[in-house]
Amino acid sequence: MKPEILNFEQKSIAFYTMMEIFKEFTFDSAHWLPYVPEDHKCRHLHGHTYIVKLYLRGELHPVLGWVTDFADIKDAWRPLEKQLDHKLLNEIPGLENPTAENLAVWIWNHIQPTLPQLSKVIVCENQTSGVEYCGGR
Repeated sequence: MKPEILNFEQKSIAFYTMMEIFKEFTFDSAHWLPYVPEDHKCRHLHGHTYIVKLYLRGELHPVLGWVTDFADIKDAWRPLEKQLDHKLLNEIPGLENPTAENLAVWIWNHIQPTLPQLSKVIVCENQTSGVEYCGGR
């Protein structure tokens, strides 16, 4: 089916509307933090249900009316999910010290080439603790 042609007002909105969209994912992994003191609770093996939010920033497409297809974000996430879900993060190259901060940078570095509009990665270890990474800005 061909996209409907937008009228002038709709085109004006689409051409001048910058938006930030996001897609949220979860995965379960274990880790331990090797550089914290021996008596720190995170020095020992434990797990989280991580929440990851990927944000993309861009202008609305003048015909489709979106920044990007959410399915494309999901497709870009799948290979990372396979590497992270139900794994020991410390065993993944680049995540030997798998803090939430390092995980956010690792996710950015692995997914940004596929999602060039990526503007932010949020990683939460639980409902109350997380980190926001905006690509070194």
